Amino acid sequence: MAPSAFTKPAFRALGVAECFRKRNARSVIAAVSYRRDRVIDGVYLDFVTVGGLDATERIVSLVERTGRKDFNVVMVNGCVISWFNIVDVKAMFDALGVPAICVTYEESAGLREYIERYFPGDSERLKLYEKLGERELVYIRNTRSYVYVRYAGLGRDEVRRVLEATTLSGQVPEPLRVAQAVARAVHELLERDSPDLLRKPLCEARRRSEGDASLSTTS
Repeated sequence: MAPSAFTKPAFRALGVAECFRKRNARSVIAAVSYRRDRVIDGVYLDFVTVGGLDATERIVSLVERTGRKDFNVVMVNGCVISWFNIVDVKAMFDALGVPAICVTYEESAGLREYIERYFPGDSERLKLYEKLGERELVYIRNTRSYVYVRYAGLGRDEVRRVLEATTLSGQVPEPLRVAQAVARAVHELLERDSPDLLRKPLCEARRRSEGDASLSTTS
């Protein structure tokens, strides 16, 4: 990615975040298109299986269904979402051809112990988690904060530039902060008005209509 790309107003990051309750079958994921000049020009919604192994597939599908080719980077709020559903950042980059970054904020000794405890014998989940490798610590100079990242399709310095271009305060990049707020609001609405939808496994919705689980708005 050319250094000048980070300063152009049309530089776009697609931020993806989720909200879930362990008692439900589905989590809500929201994706927000955020331009370098602080304009949000797209919001997209979908579901991911709580405790499933479909996070990478569902995020890739969501990005593809936007029909857009102007995202410079895809950012995900964590590589382990929706109750140990693993986001394979390298597979996401390979599928989309768009650089990908997973961002987390706290120190951790790792999640292997918890995967073995809550998903005993689930070798596929454990293999996906171990494939992620170690996180890297990155300093965001403009907000004087640190985050942990995993990434594919760009270098460490480019990751730092993306974070500095999209983080306005604190640790959380703006595309992820807004996506998290949208996911939480939609999840709360569904919990209140359509709780059965969140409890219905995704495979049932797919059999009924492939398009039911996806909504989008763009400007």
